[in-house]
Formats: sequence, structure tokens, C-alpha cells
Amino acid sequence: MIWDLHCHLSGIAGSTPHERMARLIEVADRMGIERVVVSMGLSFLTEPTPDDLKRQNDELIEALSHWHHRAFGLCYVSPAHPEVSLREIERHVVKGPLIGLKLWVAKRCSDEAIDPLIALAASQQALIFQHTWYKATGNLPGESTPEDFVAMARRHPRIPLILGHTGGDWERGIRAVRSLENVSADLAGSDPTSGMTEMAVRELGAERVLYGSDAGGRSFASQLAKVRGASIPEPAKQLILGENLKRLLRPILTAKGVRFE
Repeated sequence: MIWDLHCHLSGIAGSTPHERMARLIEVADRMGIERVVVSMGLSFLTEPTPDDLKRQNDELIEALSHWHHRAFGLCYVSPAHPEVSLREIERHVVKGPLIGLKLWVAKRCSDEAIDPLIALAASQQALIFQHTWYKATGNLPGESTPEDFVAMARRHPRIPLILGHTGGDWERGIRAVRSLENVSADLAGSDPTSGMTEMAVRELGAERVLYGSDAGGRSFASQLAKVRGASIPEPAKQLILGENLKRLLRPILTAKGVRFE
């Protein structure tokens, strides 16, 4: 069983949400991936406006419309626009089919403007995913680092949170969050470097490590290789490739009446 935490419509061939979603599932089938979690719409925007957030969530809803048996969606929100984001969570998570939050750039997650978004999502037992990265060339304006993530996680110690990309510079990212028991790390997006998954398992425990691909920005194959080729026990690989994500999603999927066993 493989559940991919981290997929996008951007970078996938097709001119409509339906076409891109069908292509994503086609490739996932070739790689033996049972379920995918998708976020954002047809394009990446580093400074999304309120209208951009709403449009991208609408595109995602359209993409998922024929694929609820294979795909889940995360609501794209931004603490740069907290009121609109709260309405989007209400519309798509509380009253709609989406099962979590996607937090990207525009305002760092250390800013307390994010807290109402976290609180509303947590009230629904929704998945909360925050992009993080250390970039040698400098982060985008409003792009969170693992240090920003740690500040947020310490304000919400009882809420499960996901460190996106393991911080990019994964050795530093893993060390930043290893003491935070409410935090899991997403392996997606970086090169399949030897030792990454082994360190994450050693420092965090296999129960806090999640497979994701970042498709279509990355290939399923290269990201699966991080887990398949890791020198860790087979039961740990099973946790990372799907069991951990299923555990995190079980409360909200059960509340929404979604069959997933």
C-alpha cells in the first residue's frame, strides 16, 4: 500500500483540471500508488491574492470530482489573507470534501496570523501541511524555514503538523524538529540522496516519517527510491509509504464517512 502525501496539478500535462488529474492517476498506477493527496491548482503563485486562493481551490475541487476513490485534497490557504482563508476552510473542509490544509509561501508560519487557520483545521481533525525550505540562494519572501515551523509547532504542541520537504536541507530540518513529538516530516521534493530516510527514521522514529513525491515537480520513481532503497527494516518502509498517512487521516476520513480500508 502506497499513499502519496504530496502531489500537485502543476507540472502535469493537460489543459484542464480533469485532464491533469487523469494523467496524474495514470502515472501513479504505473508506480503502484493507491492514493494521492493533491493541493493547489493549475499554477504556482508565490504571492496569491484572495481570488487566487479561491480559484485554485475551485480547480482542485473540479480535478477531484471524478477521483474521490483515489485522491484526497488539501485546501490552499495563506496567513497573508486570514479572513479569506478561514472562509475557504469553512467552505471546503468543514462543509466540503477536502481533508486538510496546504500552507505555502507569502507569510512565514512563525507569524501568529496563521494561528486561527490552524485552530479551525484542528477542530475538524484535518491534516496540516506546511511547506518549508532552507535555500542557499535565499528563500522567497514569506517562505518558511524549519525554524519558523518550530515556532508555530511550539504554539500548538497538541496538534499534529507536517514539516514539508523536511526543510529541503534535510539534515538541518530533521534536527530542528526531532524534539517535537507532534511533528512528522515529509520526504518529498529533494534529490533522492543516500542517508536521508535513514537519518529521519533514526532521529524521529519511523512513525513520524511520511512518503511524498511532489509530483509533477518531481517524479514518483525518484521519490519512491528514497524509501525503497533505504537501509531500514521493511516494516519501517511500510509505515512511511502509507500506514503513517492513513493513521493521520483516519479521524477526518471517518468523520466524513470516507471508506479507505
